[in-house]
Amino acid sequence: MKRQKKAAIPKYIFLCIICLFSVFPFYFMLVSATNLSVEVIQGRMVPGLHLIDNWKKLIGTVHLGNAFWNSMRNSILGTVASLLVCSLAGYGFQVFRDKGKDTLMSLLLLSMMVPFAAIMVPLFRMFSQAKLLDSTMGFILPTISTAFLIFFFRQSSQSFPIETIQAARVDGLGEFGIFFRIYVPIMSPTFAAAAIVTFMAAWNNYLWPLIIMQSQGSQTMPLLITGLMAGYTTDYGILMLSVTVTTLPTMILFFSQQKRFVEGVLGSVK
Repeated sequence: MKRQKKAAIPKYIFLCIICLFSVFPFYFMLVSATNLSVEVIQGRMVPGLHLIDNWKKLIGTVHLGNAFWNSMRNSILGTVASLLVCSLAGYGFQVFRDKGKDTLMSLLLLSMMVPFAAIMVPLFRMFSQAKLLDSTMGFILPTISTAFLIFFFRQSSQSFPIETIQAARVDGLGEFGIFFRIYVPIMSPTFAAAAIVTFMAAWNNYLWPLIIMQSQGSQTMPLLITGLMAGYTTDYGILMLSVTVTTLPTMILFFSQQKRFVEGVLGSVK
């Protein structure tokens, strides 16, 4: 027993070192948000006394509240729409029998190999002609259905008890009733995991908002951070504070749903 404990010591030391490397950028971000720009450049590693000053400079320099609201609204609406569409598609791929569904799924997975830069210009022209520039709908539509999320729901649905669906059909419950009243509650860990992934992707989305959001009033948080770096001189104190504010929603969402996220990724069903 003692030998096993001694053999485990190097493993724990290695894991602690890796943990420190992982946590250090986050710690540096928080500390830098409380220091002046000069102190950040000098590499100060202890908290300062300038958090309030940096906050006043930040809200006086940019429209932080407006950008935060734009990001929150776009991310929440995009997440809800994406979960609804992709979960219905994943449910259909798994539950209904059709000879061509495997071929269609293969084509969907092949679409994941196409980089966004390849379809960026055609998408912009389409949305420009549809007059969807500078709009929430224009932000949401390209990500409302993704091959990865459909595949994720389909794979997770393999552990769903088909006998439950058959019993519900015998009792006269329709397909949408089965989906919303039986499938969604049972697959709640999968929905939680998908919601976290989708929300984080929408919240951190930079390239598409950069193209489609052309006015100051529709600016999102990633665009706001980029704007703080665009001048001749960069105030790293308020820059790190804005990054901290941007990180908080995704951090709160992940830690509040961490257990369900792990369950959803593992494909467990309750």
